[in-house]
Amino acid sequence: MAQAGRIRAGIGGWTFEPWRGVFYPKGLKQADELAYASRHLSAIEINGTYYSTFKPDSFAKWAAATPDGFKFAVKASRFCTNRRVLADMGQSMEVFLGQGLTELGDRLGPVLWQFMGTKKFDPEDFEGFLKLLPDQRDGLPLRHVVEPRHESFRDPAFIELCRKYGVTVCLADHETYPLISDVTGDLVYARLQTGSDEIDTAYSPADLRLWAERLQTYAQGGQPADLPAVDSAPPAAKPRDVYAFFIHEGKVRAPAAAAALLSICYPEEASGGAA
Repeated sequence: MAQAGRIRAGIGGWTFEPWRGVFYPKGLKQADELAYASRHLSAIEINGTYYSTFKPDSFAKWAAATPDGFKFAVKASRFCTNRRVLADMGQSMEVFLGQGLTELGDRLGPVLWQFMGTKKFDPEDFEGFLKLLPDQRDGLPLRHVVEPRHESFRDPAFIELCRKYGVTVCLADHETYPLISDVTGDLVYARLQTGSDEIDTAYSPADLRLWAERLQTYAQGGQPADLPAVDSAPPAAKPRDVYAFFIHEGKVRAPAAAAALLSICYPEEASGGAA
């Protein structure tokens, strides 16, 4: 994979009782779970920030527990995205961004802005939202990902807006949410949500290989041929970092899925950990 971006794979959160004795070794202290997870996977999506705020010390502590090269994605507050007029989120956005995210330092990855399934695409409304997203905070660059969950977003006008503002559209592998595979930003962000706890690695080996091939294509600057795009314009051919999070119902096998994907993409890295 010469001249390719880095593929990172991980899970949503790290505190989950059913992972103890399955992903986490028996007897591992709960306080050590983040350190363990971050050395076996290469990214974690922080979901707690969607529901509440945290203190700067929490972000600093999380960063300190993880190795060089590890990344956190941070889900934006629901008070920003669950509103009738998105352009009115300014104060809520300031509360969210000001709680201490930049204490993550170089561990700070993309910010995920997730919308409810009832939120429909309105070009003027959505552009008002995109205009508010800052490029940096406290000197750290911010990279933004939007995850629409309504079919109306499968619109070339939506893709054009995201490209205009350099914002990535989440690639959602989900039974009901629209799958939008278009490349619109400098990174690719996938949420793989159709796994099953009945399979040791959540996705079958064949499906994991398929997703690995797709993500490698993205990392090399391409567009997977088997994922039809909303807009026919090809993406700029340049390397892109890729984030893939396994967040299926039950999610017991999500860590195994992420580790298996990493072993396919980087078989030479025995630990499957961060770059």
